[in-house]
Amino acid sequence: MTKRDLIDIVAKKANLTNKAAREAVQTMLNSVRDSLKRGEKVVITGFGTFSVRSRKKRAGRNPKTGERITIDARKAPGFTPGKTLKKVVR
Repeated sequence: MTKRDLIDIVAKKANLTNKAAREAVQTMLNSVRDSLKRGEKVVITGFGTFSVRSRKKRAGRNPKTGERITIDARKAPGFTPGKTLKKVVR
């Protein structure tokens, strides 16, 4: 499913115009992004939790040359599916 498909489904199910559905979907995605940027957790009950995860500094290898390199510590977005979503997917 693409973002375009999601917008079409929201427009149809919520009886909205495509423009209104696009704005609603984009606003939701921007809100999740902004919350993660502030380091906050986003919990959508019945779906899952978006959070920021810290990755430690680690050793790696350049795939072209085989040379050992150090990969710096960084933050990365993470998603943990909720119980309901897990049950539906199984």
